[in-house]
Amino acid sequence: MFIIKRFFQPRKKSIAGLVIAIVLIMGAVFLSRRGEPASASTPPSAGTAPTKSSQSDPALDLSPSQLNAIKVGPVGSYLFPVEEEAVGNIDCDEDLSVQVFPAYQGTILQVLGELGAQVQQDQPLYTIKSPDLIQAESTLIGAAATFELTSKELARVQGLPGVAEREKEQAVSDQQTAEGALKAARDAVRVFGKTDAEIDQMIASRKIDPALVVRSPLAGTVTSKNAQPGFLVQPGNLPAPYVVSDVSKKWMLADVIESEIALFHLGQPVQVRVMSYPDRVFTGRVSKIYETVDETTHRVTIRSEIADPHDELRPGMLANFVIRVRGPVEATAIPDNGVVREADGTMTVWVTTDRRHFVQRVVKTGLRQDGRVQILDGLKRGELMVTDGAVFLSNMLEAPPSD
Repeated sequence: MFIIKRFFQPRKKSIAGLVIAIVLIMGAVFLSRRGEPASASTPPSAGTAPTKSSQSDPALDLSPSQLNAIKVGPVGSYLFPVEEEAVGNIDCDEDLSVQVFPAYQGTILQVLGELGAQVQQDQPLYTIKSPDLIQAESTLIGAAATFELTSKELARVQGLPGVAEREKEQAVSDQQTAEGALKAARDAVRVFGKTDAEIDQMIASRKIDPALVVRSPLAGTVTSKNAQPGFLVQPGNLPAPYVVSDVSKKWMLADVIESEIALFHLGQPVQVRVMSYPDRVFTGRVSKIYETVDETTHRVTIRSEIADPHDELRPGMLANFVIRVRGPVEATAIPDNGVVREADGTMTVWVTTDRRHFVQRVVKTGLRQDGRVQILDGLKRGELMVTDGAVFLSNMLEAPPSD
């Protein structure tokens, strides 16, 4: 009995310990399973939250009727010209513009040309009463009278018999001297613009013509007039009585930042727009880059010659010009109707892969030309996107939900 008792006693203790151990193990397993995440192999339920990308990029699903309001196409490329813009002023071409001064001092007698009038070369513009002309014409009339007298004396001497040879030689000398003086007097009057016919008329009538005619040196338009009867005018004394210009060409003077001066070269094509003709483009080329830099603004003046065959541009007009500084650059581009400027200033587009589900994407834009927008970042060539009607989708996104 003693042996049997010793046998059963430890068995009871081992069973109790085993039970306690099992309980403890099961509890530990239960607690560990409560803290474990769901298995990765378990599929997400229908209510799983969207991924991070779907949260940052708003999306829309369009119905067939809504799809009719937009156009979808691939992202392409475009050759964008590299251009610089500046603001300047229109001016007359000074190389084709002449200030018409008289050759001598005088008082204006008559004004013959009006401001804006078309004039031809050598057409009279105004007349002046010149003391120098009066003196020259008086000398001419006196020289003509002396020449006539000496000519008659020479003829008389040569027709008389028995006249001493010395007397004949003196008559010939006097006549030749008078002839030379008359030629010089005619040349002096001719310098004032008098024609040979006018000179002959003055000699025949023995009357001077005090009016000195000032003529246009070129064909063009009267662009400035400061002449009035009675005004005293002098050669080179500003303002000039008249300015005549060839208005078929104008100058465009614009100032550019000195740091960009290396981009400009003579002969580069220029496009000019003015507020008076917002839908017109005037063309020309860079004709001069000035040597000096303005110390205050640190800008350099660029001059362009602009064709203006119909004289539509006026000196002083404010103008905007575009210079193509180098050849075009091929870049990723989309139609401008596919880009939307949001309220915060960002530029967005709508992309799709199945032409039904559309995702809004932020892009970075660059150049704009002929209805195309350069895309610097955010799109790749070949991607499908909304090429027309992007604003329609953006408005749908911002529209309040209907009840």
